[in-house]
Amino acid sequence: MRIPNHIGVIPDGNRRWAVKNGLPKSEGYNHGLLPGLQLFKLCQEIGVKELTYYGFTMDNTKRKNEQTKAFTQECINAVKLLSQEDTSLLVLGNTESDKFPEELLPYTKRINFGQGGMKVNLLVNYGWHWDLSALSAKDGKSKKSIIGSLKSRDISRIDLIIRWGERRRLSGFLPAQSVYSDFYVVDSYWPDFEPQHFYDALDWYKQQDITLGG
Repeated sequence: MRIPNHIGVIPDGNRRWAVKNGLPKSEGYNHGLLPGLQLFKLCQEIGVKELTYYGFTMDNTKRKNEQTKAFTQECINAVKLLSQEDTSLLVLGNTESDKFPEELLPYTKRINFGQGGMKVNLLVNYGWHWDLSALSAKDGKSKKSIIGSLKSRDISRIDLIIRWGERRRLSGFLPAQSVYSDFYVVDSYWPDFEPQHFYDALDWYKQQDITLGG
């Protein structure tokens, strides 16, 4: 099996899952926490080198206050869980905004936990425009200078993006790192995560012709 070096995860459908199950929309995020840990362990087992989760965006904070509080808290809880694993963790997002949780400020520089190992990136209060804001005309001369000017420069090119929740869009997910990513959609909502979703994505990925434009 061809193993992607770097997998990006868009864990969508939490609110729709909550409504489907007769719960307030804000309750859906809590049910997405353990699936994130399950996926981490699956990636760890097969030898993925880097894993990036889309936590929440700057645009997401325009939602109702109870929802914003809920997904912010779940990102904090996710970091607490991951800090108990063997991993190299980075939280990336706009820290100058009051929407960025203070509890996660210590993790905005990569930290190794346990024996280190697989890189894990969590995007928190992330915006593609914020990420690209330091670009200037001189940066257009080479890929290296463009990547070096990004706020997300410590995150590598993504091989495979998996999005749960049926939607077929990137939603501003790391545009520079995603330019050559293969994109797989799972119709099930994120809280209904099953390991088979992941294995199906890997089976699909191994059939793709990876040329990077060449």
